[in-house]
Amino acid sequence: MISAFCLVPLSRLFRPRGRGVAGCGVAITVLLSSGLLAGCSEETWNNPHLADEFGKNIIYSSFSERPKHLDPARSYSADEGRFIDQIYDAPLQYHYLKRPYELEPNTLTHMPDISYLDADGNQVSADAENVAYSEYLFELKPGIQYQPHPAFALNSAGEPSYLFASPEASAAYQHFDDFTEQGSRELVAADYVYQIKRLADPTLLSPVRGLLSEYIVGMTEFSDAVTEARKSLTQPNDWLDLDTLTMSGVEVIDDYHYRVRLNGKYPQFKYWLAFHFFAPMAREVDRFYHQPGLADRNIVLNWYPVGTGPFMMTRNDPNEVIILERNPNYRDDRYPAEGEPSDEAAGLLTDAGAKLPFVDKAVYRLEKEAIPLWTKFLQGYYDRSGIASDSFDQAISVGSQGISLSDDMKERGVTLDLEVVPGTYYFAFNMLDPIVGNVGDAQQREKARKLRQAIAIAYDQKEMISIFMNGRGEDAMSPIPPGIFGYQTGEEGINPYVYDWVDGSAERKSIDEAKRLLAEAGYPGGRSATTGEPLVLNLDTTGGSGGSAMQNWMVKQFKKIGVQLNIRGTDYNRFKEKMQTGNAQMFQWGWMADYPDAENFLFLLYGANGQVVSGGSGVNSTNYDNPEYNRLFEKMKLMEDSPERMEIIRRMIRIMQHDVPWASAWHPHSYVLNNQWVSNSKPHGISKSILKYLKIDPQLRGEKQHEWNQPILAPLWLVALLIAIFAFPGWIAYRRRQQHRIADDASSSNVGGH
Repeated sequence: MISAFCLVPLSRLFRPRGRGVAGCGVAITVLLSSGLLAGCSEETWNNPHLADEFGKNIIYSSFSERPKHLDPARSYSADEGRFIDQIYDAPLQYHYLKRPYELEPNTLTHMPDISYLDADGNQVSADAENVAYSEYLFELKPGIQYQPHPAFALNSAGEPSYLFASPEASAAYQHFDDFTEQGSRELVAADYVYQIKRLADPTLLSPVRGLLSEYIVGMTEFSDAVTEARKSLTQPNDWLDLDTLTMSGVEVIDDYHYRVRLNGKYPQFKYWLAFHFFAPMAREVDRFYHQPGLADRNIVLNWYPVGTGPFMMTRNDPNEVIILERNPNYRDDRYPAEGEPSDEAAGLLTDAGAKLPFVDKAVYRLEKEAIPLWTKFLQGYYDRSGIASDSFDQAISVGSQGISLSDDMKERGVTLDLEVVPGTYYFAFNMLDPIVGNVGDAQQREKARKLRQAIAIAYDQKEMISIFMNGRGEDAMSPIPPGIFGYQTGEEGINPYVYDWVDGSAERKSIDEAKRLLAEAGYPGGRSATTGEPLVLNLDTTGGSGGSAMQNWMVKQFKKIGVQLNIRGTDYNRFKEKMQTGNAQMFQWGWMADYPDAENFLFLLYGANGQVVSGGSGVNSTNYDNPEYNRLFEKMKLMEDSPERMEIIRRMIRIMQHDVPWASAWHPHSYVLNNQWVSNSKPHGISKSILKYLKIDPQLRGEKQHEWNQPILAPLWLVALLIAIFAFPGWIAYRRRQQHRIADDASSSNVGGH
């Protein structure tokens, strides 16, 4: 409420008289006015957001690096996915609340119908040995519309409003906002097929083209046809209408149905259908962005995405802010009505059946430093926040009862989303290295294996997590993280080559055991048994060459068994070259789940995926190659989850534990804080398309911002008082001079009158 006092003109409250005190009066007026105005506005002085956004249904977040690719065929980055996954609609999506992760239709009427065919095209059962093809039939929901965009704008003749024959013809359109006419149209099956063709286009450099070409029938041949067709184009950015070329494995049946044929069986394909790679791309959009001259002005799909999702990008200024706004054409989409048993008690089903999305706008501001971001979260200007190491103790309490929020966070009404992320970070060996690798004769390979095992015992991953990650993680016994079929717990799940099971928990083997293994490897006390030279091993990193607390800690881990660790820091390009050519010795790497399947982690050690043998494109950074592991992987990857598949996974894990291609590994934990006006927040380790489910209470946020950001006015009042005290003698002197001047003037006047 604005008090009546605020309506009093300040000129009536402060009327300094006389030139001598004018400066003093103005200074006091400014200081006191600022104090009065603090009570006359609901906004706060230090609000970093626009004034006209106050009280609106907007969620505020941040980003630290510019998204490079907003084209769904190009992007394979989580930082980019957090934007484009709100804009594009893949055929499938993950259920927001259910765990384990569960797929459900997104733009489809139901899950795809799958049929299996033999080489002659005859239908066979799913478990038949002669399955040659898998066919996926998709049926779209009718009535789904694209966001407004100039690519869909039509003139009175029904032709595109913007169609330029030359760069000169488009010269008047220097910025995207110059395209004032917009239109839309219905999503059709041909848009999904067009995007699959884009994935096959070699010029787009889609990161999944190589993998998908193994499965989608005709994709390789289509890529070759695109390359040949582009030879007839005069300019590199000229538009090639991909609909003029045919891919044998994809077919548009009608506006709402399309079919995709795969080679053999590939059960993981269903997960790819929830990726933005398979989101629709309208032919009109592709044509629009390939018009002459537009690329020179950065009017490209990588900068201005176009989709049918719940949000559309209305501003992309990576040096300041990225803004998503509600798509006015978004379909009737509803909040889930069921979830896990605990979801109802957590308030996650309060909005069951409500129309999505809940927020009107999402504002992401550039924040390169963690401390300003954390400060603004505490001030209420960011709705959600991760926790940097420097702020961990302020936010989290770790005690005998486990992890909980600090008292300060509880008083502020903050809630914590805690999740074991479906990912694995690992400290690994290059298995092609002559010292630590699996090379040479059987005796040499066994000695190297014992060296790797000794290092695995000495390297205390749990201590690293405690010291440098504030406990936000857990030891990994295998590549498979919690929440993924194949993850094992308890005594059955431990790595018996590094841990013992003692009193119901895993206990790392002793340093004495590590030293014994080191001696058997030919390095008693950390020195070569033949030459007496100390054993020096190299860790290749993308950071500095030593001196950080983390690196000093790592050196000490090796020193426990007498081994010297040399850290070789280099830039990322040089590091990547070492990895691709097999010239690194030890390194650290990580993998976050593309989809919730064991195959997506166990393929990190599949021989054919080795970086060197694949020419640098493989995900097996260790170049590990065990024939039995490879054989089991090839069998396991095409199986549905079952007890038989679990048994194969166990055998694979035991093989890799014995061979020790990784010295250690860990699964990270995610901690996300929500201010009290945020609801429906539940971490989802796979899907990035969660913005539509989040809900904000703008009124409560405004009240708390006002409460938490009251200016401290005492110093201003003190300054004003000091100015008044020092000015008062001058004011007295001034008044006396004025009185003397008046008296002198009067006296002179009287003399003149006589």
